[in-house]
Amino acid sequence: MTARRLDLTRTQILAYRREVQALDERLPFGPDSLRRAAWAGLQDSMPRAALLSIHARVEGAQPSTWEDPSLVQLWGPRFSAYVVAARDRAAFSLGRLPDDVKGLRVAKEIAARLHAFLDGRTMTYGEAGDGLGMHPNRLRYAAPTGTVLIRWEGARQPTIWTVPVPDVDPSEARLELARRYVHAFGPTTPAAFARWAGIGPREGPATFEALGASLMPVRTPVGDGWIGTSEEPMLRAPVGPTAAARLLPSGDTYFLLQGADRELLVPDADRRPLLWTPRVWPGAVLVGGEIVGTWRRTERAITISPWRRLARKERDAVGAEAESLPLPGLHGHNLVHWDE
Repeated sequence: MTARRLDLTRTQILAYRREVQALDERLPFGPDSLRRAAWAGLQDSMPRAALLSIHARVEGAQPSTWEDPSLVQLWGPRFSAYVVAARDRAAFSLGRLPDDVKGLRVAKEIAARLHAFLDGRTMTYGEAGDGLGMHPNRLRYAAPTGTVLIRWEGARQPTIWTVPVPDVDPSEARLELARRYVHAFGPTTPAAFARWAGIGPREGPATFEALGASLMPVRTPVGDGWIGTSEEPMLRAPVGPTAAARLLPSGDTYFLLQGADRELLVPDADRRPLLWTPRVWPGAVLVGGEIVGTWRRTERAITISPWRRLARKERDAVGAEAESLPLPGLHGHNLVHWDE
């Protein structure tokens, strides 16, 4: 990897991340845009969080958009529910295949047993676990083999079925997963990649080393990190206009961060615990390129908790975003409340 080191400011880094994550300007609706929105996967551990992440990035998202044929749902990084592009399934499954002998054996054995038991059927993971005589959560260990897909509605157990293993070498899938992580979360570190992907701590540095000259070192206000060499021009480019407002759901890629990266995104130490709570995270309110508060919802009731007084124009933009959220399975208009 090259020794040249670029100095980056907080403004440059956040503008870059918003740009690559399509948060400053929504993309036109279509499979290519959905794939770009899900480039680093869309966490869906909170019911329909992935849909709301799509809505923040793609024009015309509807309650059923998460079911688009170009997308699939699986247990991805850290065995969380994710929505990803169907053509990218290998990166989010085989890319996480354990390197240790025991972990690899367990993943393959559970996958083989599950495939034989289902025999082409689809059933809840509870039923499958009972049929195999194991706790259903253990079925998640089969996910990195690339042969397991799920459908989770939120209120009920996920259904589960098996598919053929992707025709991709696991080592190349790991590199592709790392490339996507660096692209969406950069500047970043091998340790941060390993933690996000749910792989061993030694596997992060090994993967970055394998990426070689495609990475370049940088300095940031919160420490040294790495970016893709092809992304340097975008990081150096003048900062463009920001979106008036976006409501990002719990676990959204933009703030799915740990450690010092949280300090970069939310400099105020008193505010960080309000966003990254010990239990279920709230959503983030993004106004003019900065996180300015949190939000939660109960059915169609959406509560906005700003951290500062919003100007009338900002408040109207946040309210419009809240009213436009495509919440599935509910009828009527979204109701917006302000917790001030």
